[in-house]
Amino acid sequence: MITILLADDHKIFRDGLRPLFTAQPDMEVVAEAENGRDALRLAEELRPTVAVLDISMPELSGLEVTRSLSQRAPDVHVIILSMHSDRRFVVEALRSGARGYLLKDSGFEELVHAIRSVVDGGVHLGRAVSEQVVQDYVALAREEEPGVAQPLSAREREVLQLLANGLATKEVAERLHLSVKTVESHRKAVMDKLEIHNIAELTKYAIRTGLTEIE
Repeated sequence: MITILLADDHKIFRDGLRPLFTAQPDMEVVAEAENGRDALRLAEELRPTVAVLDISMPELSGLEVTRSLSQRAPDVHVIILSMHSDRRFVVEALRSGARGYLLKDSGFEELVHAIRSVVDGGVHLGRAVSEQVVQDYVALAREEEPGVAQPLSAREREVLQLLANGLATKEVAERLHLSVKTVESHRKAVMDKLEIHNIAELTKYAIRTGLTEIE
């Protein structure tokens, strides 16, 4: 039986997918999550065969969850669902450890095919993700492109995501149970590493690399 963790911050989307998975004779949804932090916790606890993750979720993005799972639960196969066909999102998802990347307007049959493909050891990119994206990924795997590589630590990316989502430094500190001074230190480190000097540019970087998106 292929067990599935379904993570998306829109309940109506999860409610639509769950019965479709249930109708498959070899698939079962064992858990759902509405934010990235819960998705990561449930994936570590339950070790589902596949985690189907929205790329943009509260708390932690789908990419951040994928990075963590690749280290802490590598047996969980990750498929990213996204509204973005931009090669930068696809490249970052694959580099983070995802085994599949589909657009949200893909058909359910393709999602089922993707799940079975990654369980069998393959990698699945949605039909709408162009051949050029694959070519770009191969090229970028050989040479680092500015703005795609992630020189930040997991904590720094976490702070960046929350700042890009509009939280003030004090709110970030409360959310992460850190001191304001520590958050300020992380923010400075992020800016220094990326050579970015204001929140607006940090937000653009976060959008470009899939940490957050414009609603």
